[in-house]
Order: sequence, then C-alpha cells, then structure tokens
Amino acid sequence: MDVVIVGAGPTGLALGIDLARRGVEALVVERDEELFPGSRGKGIQPRTQEVFDDLGVLAAVRAAGGPYPDRMIWKDGERTGGQPMFERIPADEGTPYTEPLMVAQWRTQEVLYARLVELGGRVAFGHEVTGLEQDTDGVTVRFADGTALRAGYAVAADGGRSVIRRALGVGMAGEQVDPASFLVADVRLTGLDRDHWHMFWEAEDTGLALCPLAGTDDFQLQARLPEGTAAELSLDGVRGLVATYTHLAADQVTELRWISGFRPRTGLADRFRVGRVFLAGDAAHVHSPAGGQGLNTSVQDAYNLGWKLGAVLRNGAPRALLDTYEEERRAVAADMLGLSTAVHHGEVRRGKATVQLGLGYRESSLSVDARTAPAALRAGDRAPDGSVDGVRLFDAYRGPHWTLLGASVPGVRSLPSAPPSYGPGVFLIRPDGYVGWAGDTTEGLRAYAEGTGAFTAA
Repeated sequence: MDVVIVGAGPTGLALGIDLARRGVEALVVERDEELFPGSRGKGIQPRTQEVFDDLGVLAAVRAAGGPYPDRMIWKDGERTGGQPMFERIPADEGTPYTEPLMVAQWRTQEVLYARLVELGGRVAFGHEVTGLEQDTDGVTVRFADGTALRAGYAVAADGGRSVIRRALGVGMAGEQVDPASFLVADVRLTGLDRDHWHMFWEAEDTGLALCPLAGTDDFQLQARLPEGTAAELSLDGVRGLVATYTHLAADQVTELRWISGFRPRTGLADRFRVGRVFLAGDAAHVHSPAGGQGLNTSVQDAYNLGWKLGAVLRNGAPRALLDTYEEERRAVAADMLGLSTAVHHGEVRRGKATVQLGLGYRESSLSVDARTAPAALRAGDRAPDGSVDGVRLFDAYRGPHWTLLGASVPGVRSLPSAPPSYGPGVFLIRPDGYVGWAGDTTEGLRAYAEGTGAFTAA
C-alpha cells in the first residue's frame, strides 16, 4: 500500500481521487459506518470549483446543489427587506467561476465518493484508528479491532480532534472566536419560502437563520445562543428556538435530520508533516464556519499534496518535494484562519476576499520566475483560464499532468503560446493549476523539472 488516508470527509475523498487517477495505491479508512450525514460545510468557493472541474466532479456537484439565495431579514414577524449574501464578482475568460455554490456537505461527499469508486479507489468504513508508528520505510496504522495496516505514507484527514495528530504529538495553537454557543442543524419545516436565507436576529446578536439547502428539501438552521446558554441538541430544543426567535410555531418544525453544537474557534497545527505522515483539512487547521473557508481550504490541501505524492511515488521526483506541502499549505491556512475570523466578526464582507481565487505560492521554493521583466502574472500565481489556438486552457490543464505554454519540450504537454493575459514568456503550469516556473526562454526549465517530476508525468 502506497498511502493510507485516515478520514472519509471532503479532504480524504478528494485526496483519494487525486491519487487514484495517478495510479497510486491508496486506501481511505473511516471510523464511522457511513459518510458524514450533515450539511455543515455547504459553501463551494470558485477556486474549489476549479479543483472539482479538474477532478471530474464539477458537473455532479453543480447538479447536487445550486446558487445562494439572497438574505431576508425578519423583525417581529414581518419582512424588513432583502440583501445579497455576497459581493457580486463578474466572470471573465480567466475566471469562469465567480459565484459560490451551495451544496450540503453530505451531498458533496456522495459525489466525491462516487468518483473515487469510479476510479477504482475505495473506502474501508468501520475502521477506527487508535494510533500509528513510523520508521524509515513506512507507517503502521493501528485499528481498534487489533488489526494494522502498513503503508509508505499516511495522511491524517480525521478532523479537528485528529487521533493521528495527537499520536504524533503535534500541537495546535488557536483561540476562541466567539464566547457564545452555536448550533447547526438540518431540519424540515413549513411556513417559509425557499427563495431566501431567512434571518431572525435580536439586538444582542443572538437568534437564528434558516437557509433552504439547495438540492434538498431541508433547511439548515444556524443559531447563536445567549452567552452561558447550552444548546439542547434535540427536536424539542430546535422547536423551542424556532418558536422563540421566529414567527413560526414550534410544530412547524416537522423533522430533525442532523444536529451539532459548537463554540467557534481557530486552530493551526504546529506542523503539517512529521516524517511520512501528513496532516490535512481540519486535522491541520480549524476555522470559524463564517465565510465558508474551512472545507475549501481542506480540499485544496488534498489537491496540493496529491500531485506531490504522485510525483514521488510514480514519477521519480525527489522526496524533498514533499517538504513543500507544509511550506505552501501552512501559510495559506494561517491566512484563511485570519480571514474566516474577520468574516465572523463582520470585519470582511463575503465576496472577492472569500472566493480564494487570489491565493497563491509566490514565496514558495517551487515558484521560480526567471524572466527579466515579469508581467502581472508571476510564478506561484493561479494559472487563469483562457484559450490558445482554439484550445481552452482549463481543458488542457485537466488531468494529472504538467502543461507548458509558449514552447515545446519532449515529455510534457505543450501549447505553442500563452494567452495575452499571461504576458510574455514561457510558463510551466503545475498539476494543481499554479504557475510553477516562468522564463523568457526554456533555459533552466529542465533543471526545475528534474526536481518536481514534471517531464515524466505527461
């Protein structure tokens, strides 16, 4: 076994898909007997839509959800007016996806799971990990039933209370974002239209919101309770909240399908890699749910790690390439933690700041720009969409390979030029859609490729 992935959430499933399409033997192991049943992470940001496009699941994800509705503010049983949830961002050739999608997390996971199985991957449900040991040759993962599994590498995608992170002794520093208790639940109810995200807030910033979950018959209930109040995680508790804060009667809540209580906090693991073990998703960083950054950052952890593991295990890249996972993703996670906290406190508006299209790796050791006069697009930046000789770039990039723009080199997929939006030069695009190397000519390109496995991945 090449890789064992602990946790079948969006992070683990996305990583399993990426490894499966690279011919890497990987197994996802999950403590529970089934996929997560709730809606918790329901926002799919535009950058993650680009990732899902590459992984071959965007059409299915779109079919499973829909756009975000506008907010409707209620006061004393009356509508006081609506407002958009997000700052609108116009699409263009380079950024075809600019609007977040609403997809209940359980539906996203169903789509990812189906794609993983389609590619020959699998999830072993009912396998609770209790610990692991590693040596110079691999990792031994141990399970509650006394069995063990040996693999070359292990990835902890097992959530904020990660057993793997604790077994490694990796600390997680963070802070409380809000002293109040919060509750999130999936409910069925009557008496509200499904065209708006209904807001019922009190002067003390307590109250609740009821959002129709696209692609389902459910509403997601989100509540902020008065400080010192504990959430009652039951149908009666939810009915009491709805009757207290809205004009609806308690019995108009007809069903409770899933519920969870929490206090918003942040957390950032001290390390994202210990030897042959990597931390990803909530095991590496924990966010406030405000702004929809957590699931998206987690999926992009998987997207960053997948091609690097594939390059080392299948394309002969040096193992040092794996060091760049922590180098690149821990810095991004730290930035996203600050952003989600600012959104929670109302300091940043949802929109351009939260769609994650501007994230990049300019400071990474993998980002090499050898041009004498670089234009606006630099090594480390997200590679925009566009077209060259009638070929759409996102179509050319799709798949587990590198792409060269502006030159032709044996061993790598090439297009004769870059679109004008890229500026002059030669550009080597990483498998995860970022500019890895840029130059005026191909001088120095082969040396860069040898360190990343680029030319053997075509």
